[in-house]
Amino acid sequence: MADSKYDLVVIGSGPAGEAAAMSAAKKGLRVAVIERSSSVGGNCTHKGTIPSKALRHSVKQLMRYNTQSVFRALGEPRRLTFPQVMQTVNKVISYQVEMHTSFYARNRVDLITGEAQFRDANSVVVQLVDGAREIITSKKFVVATGSRPYRPADVDFDHPRIYDSDTILDMEHTPQAIIIYGAGVIGCEYASIFAALGMKVDLINSRDHLLEFLDDEISDALSYHLRDMGVTVRHREEYARVVGTDRGVTMEMQSGKRISADALLWCNGRSGNTSKLGLENIGLEANHRGQLAVDEHYCTSVENVFAVGDVIGWPSLASASYDQGRAVAAAVVGRGHRVIEDAPTGIYTLPEISSVGKTESELTKAKVPYEVGRALFKHTARAQISGERVGMLKILFHIETHEILGIHCFGAEAAEIVHIGQAIMKQPAPNNTIDFFVNTTFNYPTMAEAYRSAALDGLNRVMRL
Repeated sequence: MADSKYDLVVIGSGPAGEAAAMSAAKKGLRVAVIERSSSVGGNCTHKGTIPSKALRHSVKQLMRYNTQSVFRALGEPRRLTFPQVMQTVNKVISYQVEMHTSFYARNRVDLITGEAQFRDANSVVVQLVDGAREIITSKKFVVATGSRPYRPADVDFDHPRIYDSDTILDMEHTPQAIIIYGAGVIGCEYASIFAALGMKVDLINSRDHLLEFLDDEISDALSYHLRDMGVTVRHREEYARVVGTDRGVTMEMQSGKRISADALLWCNGRSGNTSKLGLENIGLEANHRGQLAVDEHYCTSVENVFAVGDVIGWPSLASASYDQGRAVAAAVVGRGHRVIEDAPTGIYTLPEISSVGKTESELTKAKVPYEVGRALFKHTARAQISGERVGMLKILFHIETHEILGIHCFGAEAAEIVHIGQAIMKQPAPNNTIDFFVNTTFNYPTMAEAYRSAALDGLNRVMRL
């Protein structure tokens, strides 16, 4: 049994693990990353962010071809099967794996393929793919093992027509109808993607509204446009039983309803990947969702074991995980760090959604005097040119100081557009002001020009007070 010693060992090579390893190596530490899969990148690259967004992009291109009259000269509208669309997705995954693998060699980070289990607070035993075992010792550890879809025991995920958000990417047929249970971010994204592919979609939501953490107006817009695409959204529903047959799946609801479809996609929560880490050997315990609690330094209750990424829960975003990885590397060497708590949302539905800062409901509850500036995309020249007329940008700002309090965007390129507002919001007072967008010249025609229109709309409301 081999024995290797390091300054820092990172378990998991997703966004959080990779960022922690690279940042620590640049700070002069001897670093190793243990990854159980044969390819780096974690669920972000292989099961979540990259494949689902690549799938969405391909479907959006198909939508554009089928809905714009200029393409009718090339032929009638086309339909693609789900496996056909996935061929493009798999190419993107290969590019990502190749690129991220090169980072480890460039930064002299040892990459060890195998399953890691804590032996004690300073060592792990790694079960290698060839059956051998290796003991890895280190001064400090970072757990960045990510998460997996939550699977209740009473749902048969071995049934060929019942999928979760990982296994759906391996679907080899194209259902005419599909049930999506769980209307969180992942459920809403797949609902819009499958509807755009021509499937009949039932989206089951256990809550009163879609994505209740969003601004109410944005949530309402998403609900409207999903229904406009043909999605049946069912609020305040919970399943009682799932029955898989040779022909498909029937979901019996607690309300008495019975919904049948060719397939079921389960998107109701995620669990941290901690069950095989041997946490009991170091006196560490995960919560009921497999997640680890950390302090403001991303340290667990074991002083030399840190945790970042989806395994610690909220916000469970790849963007936040990259920043958490860099932050924990700084904390490990004691050079100061920031707690990641201001990441913008990025929801890749069709159309997409992004926001940063406070919502109207939060400001109203806090009794903050605010006003709203809106710009509808259908009124911007760039949206008219590109055919992306659905959506809007709204800016929430303080009536007296003009401080920007929240940016909410629904429509094409929302996840890109939001960063302009985010950059101004991050400026210290008095530079964080909506007046910036009126006093700055934007390229024309651009989607970013919506900031000027929204700012003028909001300031005109204040001037009338």
